[in-house]
Amino acid sequence: MNNSTYKKGVMYIIMSAFFFALMNLFIRLTGDVPTLQKCFFRNFFALIIAVISLWKTKTKFIIGKGNTIYLVIRSLAGALGMVCNFYAIDHMAISDASMLNKLSPFFALIFSIFVLKEKANIYEWLAVACAFSGALFVIKPSFNMEVIPAFAGALGGLGAGLAYAFVRKLGTRGENSMIVVAFFSGFTTLMLLPNLILNFCPMTAKQWILLCFTGFAAAGGQICITNAYANAPAKEISVYDFSIVIFAAIFGFIFLKQVPDYLSVIGYIIIIGTAIIKWYFTVIKPANKEKKKLENKESAE
Repeated sequence: MNNSTYKKGVMYIIMSAFFFALMNLFIRLTGDVPTLQKCFFRNFFALIIAVISLWKTKTKFIIGKGNTIYLVIRSLAGALGMVCNFYAIDHMAISDASMLNKLSPFFALIFSIFVLKEKANIYEWLAVACAFSGALFVIKPSFNMEVIPAFAGALGGLGAGLAYAFVRKLGTRGENSMIVVAFFSGFTTLMLLPNLILNFCPMTAKQWILLCFTGFAAAGGQICITNAYANAPAKEISVYDFSIVIFAAIFGFIFLKQVPDYLSVIGYIIIIGTAIIKWYFTVIKPANKEKKKLENKESAE
């Protein structure tokens, strides 16, 4: 992978973090609309944007040979992650929900072993263990109903991690990133349509507008993160995805007056710190070692 491709991956993943933090804010501001109804309109509006993007770029909706099964699995995993994440956002601080959802890179690492046949080293396995220990500070396990949203948030991270592993798989197979986004949006819209018809909850004009904004932000985030993982391996750029917690904390404080408690902050530090350390040992250190090796070889010549 060349430096230009790597920079593109980093740029896209930070942009996706900003858009998804916005999406989380709009979801919470929508209020008492049922979670599945929010999920439907999030994907419906995102589908419209994806279709327009395909039309404007004159991209034909032609799925690559053998990629349909991967698109379906990616969509099912993404749907699980989305529903659980939306539920968590509705019931806890958006920075906490965003942090738990960002366990996805660690889950992606685990799933990439099976999906992409990528090997994990000792540093990566230690990182996974540390990240999940940090998640316990955010989840705060207890024997009451208050812990359910936190566990839903962690399950959302699992679904997202599996989805991103298949996004990377599709990227290595040359699938167009906009087709991946359009397929996911269309698949989940159809999947959630029966529930919308049977259990539709009337909404105010403000809620309709906020759901539109949710869909636009989601589409922006989905397009950016799909491009990010299509340009670079998850283990090399996923550390930048944690910038969503910064965006979410800022939005939560300004618009919702939310301030994370000290246990959550400890969890943030452990998880983000783990991601940075893992990134150093699996990306920066090997790159520096290879660079030094090449310099020594050139000097010898």
